[in-house]
Amino acid sequence: MTSLVLRRIGYTVFFAVILAFFAIPMLWLASAPFDSKPGLGLRWPDWTFGNVTATLEHPYALTSLVNSLLLCGLAMIVTTVLAACAAYALSRVRIPGRDVLLYLLLLLSSVVTGTAAMVPIFVMMYQLGLINSQYGTALVIAGGMLPAAIFILKDFVDAVPRSYEESARVFGASPGQILLHVVLPIARPGIATIVVWSFVQAWGNFLLPFLLLRDINSQPAAVLMRTLYDEGGSANLTVIPVFSLLYSIPVVVLYLFVSKRYGFRFHGGIKS
Repeated sequence: MTSLVLRRIGYTVFFAVILAFFAIPMLWLASAPFDSKPGLGLRWPDWTFGNVTATLEHPYALTSLVNSLLLCGLAMIVTTVLAACAAYALSRVRIPGRDVLLYLLLLLSSVVTGTAAMVPIFVMMYQLGLINSQYGTALVIAGGMLPAAIFILKDFVDAVPRSYEESARVFGASPGQILLHVVLPIARPGIATIVVWSFVQAWGNFLLPFLLLRDINSQPAAVLMRTLYDEGGSANLTVIPVFSLLYSIPVVVLYLFVSKRYGFRFHGGIKS
């Protein structure tokens, strides 16, 4: 009996520590933007909206957030569209070594990370004249996410019964119509998963935009964050808390919207 009580106490303390580990930064993010003297510690704020005004008056704060939305939106669209087409092709077309090819792409994308491939990527983008191009940077980010997106989405496409497609063919539907009107609506949770996952991955990407976007007017919020220092070289705690709060809002809104409207999961689940 004593050991059972001690075990429960141990579990409670363990999960309380884990919860505090994640909750304290969130509480800081919610309170520090409205504290007249924000610090790195957590305390009850001395309420003010001066920090919000200072952040909105920053010459690049709102511009960088718009750049992030543009960059991540493009990367998300490219990743989702190409992953859907590739997943459907790999699921329905019999290609020798198809599964080996898919796992090889996933393995290479995990081993050869953006950091390892940065030099050849930079040289290629320089030769193509795409340095300081948000569209080119979005394509590079999307290319890095494609293997994993195809791998995730193929499971959803595999779960779509082929009988549905055969019925559509009987009525004269083309392959494109079958993909758009039969397969993708059934695989909607998978599409929603890829949309949220690709947006979050692009939203937090620092290295690629930092190296490929040299003009500060084109840089996203993840890159601008490193410049938020005061004249003494210390972190500008007047701007950083508000900017961090604004930076987190699009991801949370997208997650809540997609989860409520479409729902998403990491595996297919329909029986023929």
